[in-house]
Amino acid sequence: MGAELDLAEDEAAAVFSARKIRARLRADTVKPIVAFRDTLAWGRDRLYGLFDEGQPADSLVHARAHIVDEVLREAWLRALPETLAGVTLVAVGGYGRGELLPHSDIDILLLHAGDALDQHRGALERFTAFLWDIGLEVGQSVRTVDECVSEAAKDITVITNLIESRWLIGDASLYAQMQAALTPDKVWPVGEFFRAKREEQAARYRKYDDTGYKLEPNVKESPGGLRDIHTIGWVAKRHFGAQTLHELRERGFLTKNECDELFAGQDFLWRVRFALHMITGRREDRLLFDHQIKVAGLFGYVDTDKNRAVEQFMQLYYRTIKSLSCLNDMLLQLFDDAILHGDQQPPAVPLNARFQTRGAYIEARDEEVFRKQPAALIEIFLLLQQNPKLAGISAATVRLILRDNRLLTQEAREDSRARGLFIEMFRHGAGLTRNLRRMNRYGVLGRYLPAFGKVVGLMQYDLFHTLTVDEHSLYVVRNVRRMALPRFAHELPFCNELFGKLEKPKLLYIAAFFHDMCKGSGGDHSELGLLEARKFCLDHGLSHADAEIVGWLVKNHLTMSLTAQRADISDPEVVTAFARKVAARERLDYLFLLTVADIRATNPALWNSWRATLLTDLYRSTARALERGLDNPLQASDIATEAQIAALEILKGSGVTPEQARAVWARFESDYFLRHSPQELAWHLPEIINAKPEELPLILVSMLDGRGTTVFVYTPDRDHLFGLSTGVLARLGLNILDARINTTADGFTLDSYVVMEGDGSAISQGHRFEEIRDSLHRVLADPNISVVDVNRRTSQKLKHFDTPTDVSFSLDKVRNRTILELVTADRPGLLSMIGRIFQKRGLLLDAAKIGTIGERAEDVFFITDADHKPISDPSQLDELREVLVRTLDHNSTH
Repeated sequence: MGAELDLAEDEAAAVFSARKIRARLRADTVKPIVAFRDTLAWGRDRLYGLFDEGQPADSLVHARAHIVDEVLREAWLRALPETLAGVTLVAVGGYGRGELLPHSDIDILLLHAGDALDQHRGALERFTAFLWDIGLEVGQSVRTVDECVSEAAKDITVITNLIESRWLIGDASLYAQMQAALTPDKVWPVGEFFRAKREEQAARYRKYDDTGYKLEPNVKESPGGLRDIHTIGWVAKRHFGAQTLHELRERGFLTKNECDELFAGQDFLWRVRFALHMITGRREDRLLFDHQIKVAGLFGYVDTDKNRAVEQFMQLYYRTIKSLSCLNDMLLQLFDDAILHGDQQPPAVPLNARFQTRGAYIEARDEEVFRKQPAALIEIFLLLQQNPKLAGISAATVRLILRDNRLLTQEAREDSRARGLFIEMFRHGAGLTRNLRRMNRYGVLGRYLPAFGKVVGLMQYDLFHTLTVDEHSLYVVRNVRRMALPRFAHELPFCNELFGKLEKPKLLYIAAFFHDMCKGSGGDHSELGLLEARKFCLDHGLSHADAEIVGWLVKNHLTMSLTAQRADISDPEVVTAFARKVAARERLDYLFLLTVADIRATNPALWNSWRATLLTDLYRSTARALERGLDNPLQASDIATEAQIAALEILKGSGVTPEQARAVWARFESDYFLRHSPQELAWHLPEIINAKPEELPLILVSMLDGRGTTVFVYTPDRDHLFGLSTGVLARLGLNILDARINTTADGFTLDSYVVMEGDGSAISQGHRFEEIRDSLHRVLADPNISVVDVNRRTSQKLKHFDTPTDVSFSLDKVRNRTILELVTADRPGLLSMIGRIFQKRGLLLDAAKIGTIGERAEDVFFITDADHKPISDPSQLDELREVLVRTLDHNSTH
């Protein structure tokens, strides 16, 4: 370690030499605290400058440790004699490795022999106080050698900190005693230590959901982060006595390429952490949204037409941790073989001429197998699919895959055997997701399909997409596979039933795999994906008809979700238009399953009972339209009549007569019956019949049809009713998923809102339902209340995104109304603000489709003028657009 520090000192510059540091520390004997503080600040500023100049990160972290070493030694000498016996100062943890970032904690151990502690207690306390006075954040433990052994024996963290310790100053013989007392033959034998570190890593991975591909990863602790490299070093030190990764290479345990890759990854992650410390002025290991853009700038990235600077930087980050995570897996498996099994390897069982199994792992029979036959790089993963009892690939063979995956050249990719093996994975189905993930992890998938290689690690800087494009795509495949398996039928029963009717499941797997593959390529990724997917199908032996289905699914993979979310699917014309686009029941089945799988893989908070109901309703309506024939569409009056008949059937025995129902329903427009299910009609009707005028407004809250919580308001119409209602719901911390507004001929309104809790969870019945009812009744019953203030703050995450307001208009000719499409930054009380703008301009809201896409609100409002006619005056539309943009953009910054 000393040689590495000497190198860091040389690279950092002569100002970091021990002699110059000591001269600075001793410059002010009258005010030593000032001299020490100034030296630390000088050192930090110098390191910042070296970072900006592009100095390698390893020299920076070692140089920081070197400066702190000298500061601690000088501080020690100010309080204690240099030849002190029985007490010594030891660096432990990361500081013990000689690695410190600008604001890292400094972990030290005061090792003592018992009596010496009491003898020098006052001086040691002055030493410790002085460290805090000069601004060092010190984590300190005070122990004897016996106490070190006792604590280390009980705690894997303690032994880990102590085995990478470093003597700084004091009684060196005492430090030697501690080292001798902590050898593997006395405490934590190598096998036990390895098992504990492996379980410690597994627990750490679980804390981060077993993925480093989070939107805001932890550079140190997430899978693939620096802690993975530390784990390799700890095990190597305990088993081999190796102090550095270089020593592992010298012992033949690491290849040159692996060693270079580990050091390159470590340097990159150190540099990211260093940048985070610089930006925040404190210890910070999380790549939060508000830091990512700044770090990307420090790394020299700039926005391009295809990708923003932050997305380019984060792609490099995700690719780096993918590589490090893969190396970590391989090396820990090699450690497992060397430490736990040694010569006790099970016998090899041949699978074919190229591969064999040994225990639970598949391995190559020849180190040159992939060089001789590059198609074997595909074959090994198909064999894993066909032999599901195998746990994985042996570490030695993983090493060969990492070495040879570059041999999947264009010539190798066009080889008919390779293509046959790869498409067989999709035909086989079972184990597809697991082995595609393995192929991605080991770099094979991106080599075989260069288009996929381009999206590896690609992220989109928003709150909507929670995974990188490659991880998301494989999750979509995983979701489709789960639809096929009986043991997961309880998750999505209808999807499981529908999947069982598919004639060619492989087409859905391929479409799921390809649906986002052309993101980041410039242009419409759906159009480009169509070409990529169709070519893949034809190259891999599928028929033209199958290639057309896959291509159509890739091109239209967003169509169903956008139709359900943004169009009024209660309108028969909307359903008919969608049915014409789908054209065939087979395509509808594929598209529905792909849409569900895609949404569930995009964002955990996005899939809910309401969205499931929307898509299922659209599916059933479209299936019915296709069965009737597109030349014979259902009429709105027919659908309204059917809904009334079904509602009356539900109400049989309730005391509500058909005559009473018809008397009430005669006041309502047909849209009311189109927008509400028979269950909702049956829920509303008895309450409306029994509602006394003096008790209005009538507020109902319930969960129906799996739609989530529905809030229904029946009351005489009044100004700003939409704004007041949505304001109350926002103030209660609720998210509004859907709004349906209906007004009767005699001046009553029937408004429905589908809501959920702000964190995406379902609303608990009981007290929460009562709170919603009481809050709405209190505001809507008071004619003097015209505005509801929403005092909820915009979340910290939302503040990091700039979404300018965009407003567009179109005409709904069938319903004779204006469609206003709005994109703006999401925030609490947004709908209430919009409702107030409508009210001030005398506009009537007919319906609203509410869509929150991460940090963006993408809402659609169906509006008319006071005479229930579309807004035809262009100047009026321009003025409405200007007011919305000005109001919402101003509000988003406050």
